[in-house]
Amino acid sequence: MDTTIIAKSSPWSALRHPTFRWLWLASIASNVGTWMHEVGAGWLMTSLSASPLSVALVQVAGSAPMFFLALPAGALADIVDKRRYLLGVQLWMAAVAMTLALLTLSGLMSVTLLLLLTLGMGIGTALMMPAWSALTPELVGKDDLQSAISLSSLGINVARALGPAIAGVLVSLSGPWATFGLNALSFFAVIAVLASWRREPATVAFPAERLLGAIRAGWRYSRSSKPLQAVLVRAAAFFIGASAGISLLPLIVRGELQGSAADFGLLLGSVGIGAVVGAMLLPRIRGKLSADTLVAGASVIYALVLLALASLRTLHALIPVMMLSGAAWIAVLSSLQLAAQTSVPNWVRARALSVYILVFFGSMAAGGALWGLVASHSSIVIALLSAGTILLLGISLTLRFRLPVTDADDLAPSLHWPLPVLSDDHDQERGPVMVTIDYDIAPECVAAFRQAMLQVRGMRQRNGSYSWGLMQHSENPRRWQEFFFDESWLEHLRHHHRVTRAEQRIEAAARRYQTAGVAVRIRHLVTPASGNRDLS
Repeated sequence: MDTTIIAKSSPWSALRHPTFRWLWLASIASNVGTWMHEVGAGWLMTSLSASPLSVALVQVAGSAPMFFLALPAGALADIVDKRRYLLGVQLWMAAVAMTLALLTLSGLMSVTLLLLLTLGMGIGTALMMPAWSALTPELVGKDDLQSAISLSSLGINVARALGPAIAGVLVSLSGPWATFGLNALSFFAVIAVLASWRREPATVAFPAERLLGAIRAGWRYSRSSKPLQAVLVRAAAFFIGASAGISLLPLIVRGELQGSAADFGLLLGSVGIGAVVGAMLLPRIRGKLSADTLVAGASVIYALVLLALASLRTLHALIPVMMLSGAAWIAVLSSLQLAAQTSVPNWVRARALSVYILVFFGSMAAGGALWGLVASHSSIVIALLSAGTILLLGISLTLRFRLPVTDADDLAPSLHWPLPVLSDDHDQERGPVMVTIDYDIAPECVAAFRQAMLQVRGMRQRNGSYSWGLMQHSENPRRWQEFFFDESWLEHLRHHHRVTRAEQRIEAAARRYQTAGVAVRIRHLVTPASGNRDLS
C-alpha cells in the first residue's frame, strides 16, 4: 500500500511538517492561556459591576478592534515578513496580559481599566489573526491544508476544554490575576518557536506593495469575489445569533444559577469537550453531508442550545447542552474557515481572511452588545429566545449563498498573459494605466458575449482594476471595446501575475464569441510623464 497516500489522507498528516507541528503545540499552550484570560476577565467584570451591559462589553472590547484593524493587518501580513511581524505582536500581547495581572493583583483594577486592557488584547488579536491564518498554507502546502485547518480547530478546542477548567480553579483559589499572569507566560511558547524558525525568504518578482494600495487591492478583491462573499454572509448569519450563548453565559451562571467561577469554568470546559468530540467526528460527517447542509444543521442545533439556556436552570442539565453547543460551533467554524482559506489565491490570502475575521469578530461584537442590551432592558430569557429566532431566520435567508468548493489548482497563477513592454525611460510607478481590448462580435452572439463579460469584469476587479467598462462602436456594431484601469504600471504587472487558471477559463469563455480569424487587439495606455491628468 502506498504510504504517501496514507499520509495525505490522514487527519494528522499536517504534523509531518516540523514547524507546523511545533507551532501547533505552542498555539495550544497560548490558547489555553487565552481561554483562561476569557474566564478571568468575564468573572472579574461580574465582581466589578453587576450590569449585564458591562459584562457583555468585555466581549465587545475584545472584538471591536477588528473593525478598524482587520484590513490593515491583512495587508501587512501579505507584504511584510510574517515571522517578524508575528513576533512583535506576540510580545505586545504578553505585555498587556502581564499588565492586567499586576493591576489586578495590586487591587487597582476598575471597570474602565479592564475594558481598556481587554481592548489592548483585542488589538493584538486583530493584528495577529490574518497573518496567523495565512501562514498555514506556507507551512504545510496544499496537500495537507485541510488537515492543518482541522488540527488548528482541534487545538483551539482542546485549549477551550482545558483553559476554562484550569481558570475556574485558579480564580477560586487565588483570584483572576493568576489567569492573566499565566496567559502572559503562555505567549512565550509561540515566541520561542517563531524565534527559532528559519523561514526561507520568498522569491518576489516585484517590490512590496505599499500599505494603502494593498488595503485597496484587498478590499476590491473581497468586494468582487462571490465565493468569499458567500462565506461572509453565512458567517454573519450564524455568529450574530450564536454570540448570545457565550456573551450571556457569565450572567446565567452567576445570576440565575448562583454558581461559582469553577461552575463557569466547568460549563466553558464542556463547550471545549463538545468541540473536540465534534472535530473528531467531522471528517466522517463531511463524507455524508455537503458543507451547506452541515452548516445549516449545526445552526439549528445551536438555536436549540439557546432555547435550552433560556429554560434550564440546573448546572448538571446545562453540561450536556454546552457540550452540544461546542460540537455545533466547531462544525460551523471549521466549515467556514476551510471555505475561506481555499477560495482565495495566495497573493491576497491574508487580506481576504482579514475580511472574514472582521465579519466574525464584528458579528460577535455586535451580537454581544445587542443581546446585552436586550437582557438589560428585558431579561436574559428574552435575549436568548430572540437570538435563537434570529439564528433560525438566518438559515432561511442564506440558503442561496452556497459555500464554495474550489480546487487548489484553479487558484494557481496561469501566467498566460504576455508581459507588456514599457520603454526604459518610463517610471514603473506612473499611472493610472488604461488597457483596452477590441473584440469583433457577430450580432447573434452579442447577448451571450455581454453575459460572459460580466464574469470578466469580476475577474479584472478582483485582481486590482479600480474601473471597468464595455462599449460598442457607434458606426460598427460588431466592434466592442473592453477597458479597465490599474493604478500604475507596476500594479498592472502585478495584475498579470494574479490571474488564476480558473480566471483563464473565464476569459476564454468570453473570447469564444470572437469572430473566427479576427485577432483580439490589446493596447496599453499610460498617463503622461508630467502626471497632469487635466489636459484642458
